[in-house]
Amino acid sequence: MSFCRVFPRLFAVCFVLSLFSLTTLAQQVPTRPRLAAQDAQPTTTKQTNGQAKLENDLVAAAPAQDEEDFEPGDSVEGFVVPRDLGHVEREMLLAIDERLGTPYRMGATGPNRYDCSGFVWSVFQQAGVSFERSTARSLWQEFTPPAEGEQFKFGTLVFFNNLHHVGIVADANGFFHASSHGVVYSRFDDYWLKRLNGFRRVPFAQAPALIASSGR
Repeated sequence: MSFCRVFPRLFAVCFVLSLFSLTTLAQQVPTRPRLAAQDAQPTTTKQTNGQAKLENDLVAAAPAQDEEDFEPGDSVEGFVVPRDLGHVEREMLLAIDERLGTPYRMGATGPNRYDCSGFVWSVFQQAGVSFERSTARSLWQEFTPPAEGEQFKFGTLVFFNNLHHVGIVADANGFFHASSHGVVYSRFDDYWLKRLNGFRRVPFAQAPALIASSGR
């Protein structure tokens, strides 16, 4: 006679207990979580369009570029960067380059609009040379004439129209200024030479903090 037939209830109880034990053991076995794409550890890299691309198809961010700088021979709106350009002059040239094309507005000092003296003031401020924001005529009165040979040196202030307009000399060929057409480079042509009043030189020695903190 079969055992299962003699003790049917006992067999059923044992069967249920066995299933319960197996289920409990399965739940206790630790499972390894799936790796997210960003957690995967790549083993090799390859170059794609100048960027490092990992095996899991994640593109690595390119390193940040150094701050833009100008090298001797570079051209900014027709002005060729000279070899003897100092630190403050380089900072001024960077500031000018950032502002080229910005529209004109009387009394504005940036960053979205400039008038002539506001443009000059903001360029020197960014380069670390501080002086009070004032009119072209006040700048003429505040600073002294340049030494011989410095009239057409980069950074010298140039004045026009009976001291109602001021710009920054680029070289003997032209200057940067905020005109009615916005911040531009203009040549010393007949139009401007007929209106030229003179020059003033801002002492760069007013920027010791910037020079001392710079690693360049």
